[in-house]
Amino acid sequence: MMTQATGTFAVSSWDEETYQELADGAKLTRAQVSFGFTGDLEAEGGWQALMCYREDGTAAFTGLQHTVGKLAGREGSFVIQADGTFEAGQATTSWHVVPGSATGELRGLRGTGSSVSTGGPGGTFALDYELG
Repeated sequence: MMTQATGTFAVSSWDEETYQELADGAKLTRAQVSFGFTGDLEAEGGWQALMCYREDGTAAFTGLQHTVGKLAGREGSFVIQADGTFEAGQATTSWHVVPGSATGELRGLRGTGSSVSTGGPGGTFALDYELG
């Protein structure tokens, strides 16, 4: 049976560089981002992302986030594959826990979720998960 973890996140650092310029102001970038999570997930996350900015300023992105801390009071770490879009000032991301990536008391973790950021350096998340 799935349990839902909810809470907020804040961006603590964002280091992004362009690795290829495309036509009409579009570009490909690589970002290293650090997050802090509060709520049902009390953790720190480090995300390595690749982004494709379109000429209209919207973007598509994908990356892997290593998350370390406590989920519902259980300590450990896990990796999230995070894919999403940035449009109209809002980043919407789909989360998938990478199978077999969890450690410690979170070993066997499976789940999917999402996060939404609206202006400012943070937003909300929801993670539907099972511990195997």
